[in-house]
Amino acid sequence: MNAKIKETLLNPIFKGNPITVLVLGICSSLAVTVTLKGALVMTLSVIVVTGVSSLILSLLRNTIPGRVRIIVQLVVVAMMVILVDQVLKSFEATYAIDRQLSVYIGLIITNCIVMGRIEAFALGNKPWPSFLDGIANGAGYGLILLIVAFFRELLGSGTLFGVTILDPSWYTPNNLVILPPFALILLGCIVWVQRSIQKDLQED
Repeated sequence: MNAKIKETLLNPIFKGNPITVLVLGICSSLAVTVTLKGALVMTLSVIVVTGVSSLILSLLRNTIPGRVRIIVQLVVVAMMVILVDQVLKSFEATYAIDRQLSVYIGLIITNCIVMGRIEAFALGNKPWPSFLDGIANGAGYGLILLIVAFFRELLGSGTLFGVTILDPSWYTPNNLVILPPFALILLGCIVWVQRSIQKDLQED
């Protein structure tokens, strides 16, 4: 694999993770991580929107006038968000999760990760690398969501993907875990672990 492509794919997963390193997408990571199902659907939605939007805008990058650049980006991202939302509503298996996520699917259009990668990468690179960058950043975002959701659902409800893991006969679910402040605490712990391992992120 080409070294540059490899870095494009792997950097957002850990070293340049959009949530823990760039501090983007924090709000949704607190709001949609009560269950693993919700976190997984949001992850896949952001991956699709970020990847395809970056691909489209990279293809159009030489034809977009600078004065309407942001408007065009918003139109493309909004189109992708609407398509994803309609697909989720079309299937019985995902309809309930779409209802649970409520406005947060629609708010992907305001997610800093999507617009940030378009501005920082897609508008200056070819379509294929831009697509991979969008996919990788969506995956890096989703990885943190799934880690947080794992602990919140397990400790807060005693389940994983709705399946009982911690028997209610001996485990009492901790309702504090499903509140947004606990998600913030978990994020802080993840950032601490990452910065303990990745020394170059530590501030002097």
